[in-house]
Amino acid sequence: MRVAAIDCGTNSIRLLIADVSGDLSAPDGTMPALTDVARRMEIVRLGEGVDRTGELAPEAIERTRKALIGYAAEIAELGVDRVRMCATSASRDASNAEDFRAMVRSVLGVEPQVITGEEEALLSFAGAVTGLDAQTPYLVVDIGGGSTEFVVGDTGVRNAISMDIGCVRMTERHLRSDPPTEAEIAAAEKDITAAVDEALRAVSGKDAATLVGLAGSVTTVAALALNLAEYDSDQIHHARIAYDDVVRVTADLLGSTVADRLELSVMHPGRADVIAAGALILRIIMERTGQASVIASEHDILDGIAFSLA
Repeated sequence: MRVAAIDCGTNSIRLLIADVSGDLSAPDGTMPALTDVARRMEIVRLGEGVDRTGELAPEAIERTRKALIGYAAEIAELGVDRVRMCATSASRDASNAEDFRAMVRSVLGVEPQVITGEEEALLSFAGAVTGLDAQTPYLVVDIGGGSTEFVVGDTGVRNAISMDIGCVRMTERHLRSDPPTEAEIAAAEKDITAAVDEALRAVSGKDAATLVGLAGSVTTVAALALNLAEYDSDQIHHARIAYDDVVRVTADLLGSTVADRLELSVMHPGRADVIAAGALILRIIMERTGQASVIASEHDILDGIAFSLA
């Protein structure tokens, strides 16, 4: 069976078209296998300004519409059997989310599912831990644009919570200067630390043996820590990044301008203005959990959505 999974978050919209073999309901608990046919990602910043206005901007919906037109054409061309689109933090928070849903129906022909933070966490966990060989229980953190999901589990999920800290939200709320001032960084640290501590208490996150980090902020920090000449998913996936390297990369990003970050060979242009906040969230999570390293995963909610179609 060929499936198409679309994840529309606060910062990016991503597409995975994959062939699925196996069955999630298999009696022996065997997970299905995904064989990638196509993966796409575009920065559309759907959640631009949502933290301040409570609404999706018309220009942000239009950027997303243009990206979806291309995705819909590829889905049709590749003969997909099932399609599922999940929309996350920005479209949960927006008062005009129906405008967004109507646009998706007209372009894609399916109803976008505006999932809860808890559902987002479960899907992220399923995508992240399949094929991972590390000590359990895992603490999986998915650092998105508007929210960060915290999930603890092993073969299944034990506890999950979503917190309204993300790289776009924290940048818009606190890190407004270029580069951020010390006062702005301190305010962001206070906000993030309070949310992280609340999340860790809720999911017993400090008891986890292995920290796994998902999404573009984490994988970009990993690429910088590994000193890659160019972004390489194969080298980043399941790379273990030491806390000291995360501290170094975060300090470098917070101390640089957006123009400086755009010069980095592994930096996606649409992430340069928000990556410092994403790195700061990761650094504080590692500080508050006492984890000496984080495993970066290129598999996340997108893979979980694809698994859910099996």
